[in-house]
Amino acid sequence: MTSNPAIRLSDVTAGYGRNILFTGLSLEISGGRFAGIVGPTACGKTTLLRVILGVHPVIAGSIQLHDVPVSRIKPNTIGYVPQLDNSDWHFPVTVEEVITMGLYTNGRIWPWLSRKERGKIQAIADRLGILDCLQQPIGNLSGGQRQRVFLARALINNPKLLILDEPTAGVDIKTQHEILHLLNDINGEGIAIVLTTHDLNAVASHLPWVICFNRGVVAQGRPHEIFTNEILTRTYGGDIVIIRHQGHLLIANSTPLSFADDGK
Repeated sequence: MTSNPAIRLSDVTAGYGRNILFTGLSLEISGGRFAGIVGPTACGKTTLLRVILGVHPVIAGSIQLHDVPVSRIKPNTIGYVPQLDNSDWHFPVTVEEVITMGLYTNGRIWPWLSRKERGKIQAIADRLGILDCLQQPIGNLSGGQRQRVFLARALINNPKLLILDEPTAGVDIKTQHEILHLLNDINGEGIAIVLTTHDLNAVASHLPWVICFNRGVVAQGRPHEIFTNEILTRTYGGDIVIIRHQGHLLIANSTPLSFADDGK
């Protein structure tokens, strides 16, 4: 982790029409940080990611990535893995073609690949354990394999920052742990990672830094320090049960959590 922030938001206000999701938001995430953003449904987590990516306009405030305004960031500076729940897995595209899409952030025409680029695709597919899948249709893969394919697409240009929206949604616990361990290894190579998730227990087990968010930052820090009943109740609006045993956390809600009716 470096002292220079990978992400700096200053007094940012954003929303959709009259629905303001957050206002006056200031947030810094250090370079090299592996951070998770947690909060209830419709609290603004995905919108926050879109603001950081520069694809959602802000009403006020500024966003900088590595001390450069987000509007001037080169496309290959950020790798992005979207939510995969709504993807059309019947679309006729191979694993290699999906990864190739990540190479064409600079306006170059696809699909012609040089020998060097094809070697790069094979190398990252091998690193992520999907080399044998390159010629398979994306729809033939398991949920964990698909997540690795889109991770490969995001990493193909060696980004400085990797952003993932619910990367463990819809996969089993074993695959979830595999993905988070893989992300930890990637972070160890100096790439800052920011992800959103609903799974507090996965965050407590795997992530070194967490941001509790509900239309603004409620608290941030190490999970064992800020996963308290008071902070999680402020974040989710429900009574949270926290069990601490031999250095481990188990988190559950004792009453139904209250979620917002609108927002993103």
